[in-house]
Amino acid sequence: MKRMFFAVLTLLFLTGPMFAADDVVTAVSGTVKKVDEGARTVSVETAKGAVHTFHFTEKATVHGAKDVAKSPDEAFKGLKEGDRVAVHYTVKGGKETAHEVDVLGSDSFKVTKGAVTEIDRGGKVMAIKTTDGAKETFHLTDRAAIDSGKGIAKGSETSAKVTVYYTEDAGKKIAHFFE
Repeated sequence: MKRMFFAVLTLLFLTGPMFAADDVVTAVSGTVKKVDEGARTVSVETAKGAVHTFHFTEKATVHGAKDVAKSPDEAFKGLKEGDRVAVHYTVKGGKETAHEVDVLGSDSFKVTKGAVTEIDRGGKVMAIKTTDGAKETFHLTDRAAIDSGKGIAKGSETSAKVTVYYTEDAGKKIAHFFE
């Protein structure tokens, strides 16, 4: 009986991380290839040619779209083929679910390029030295704070080259996405 208990315990210990990883929020950028309002999906092709099909829930939001949704059912209304977007999503059971979409080519986002000088994930702040030598500080949205370490190699946190897509609110620069 003890052996059976330890076997089950070991199995749970080894398979637990697989299920925990299902709800991790991540982000990808690319170009909208197809919008299917009936199926509530948007297909996005990355620069490397991978195509992701994202499902929209009532809680999904779109920032920077020209046509603003009037209800949660129209969350993806402002998206159109050819839009350059960043999608913040989770994967559960192989299904990619969009939680937030930023239309990167829109007039609602400003863009700054530079090298990261500091990232404070807990404080949700990032500082960069721009290409013209100025220091810029950005407050990170919750999703940007989660994504802030991805794609930046350990040890290069203070020298990684980034493009920051941000808005301004009450004098603060709010980074929604960076790559």
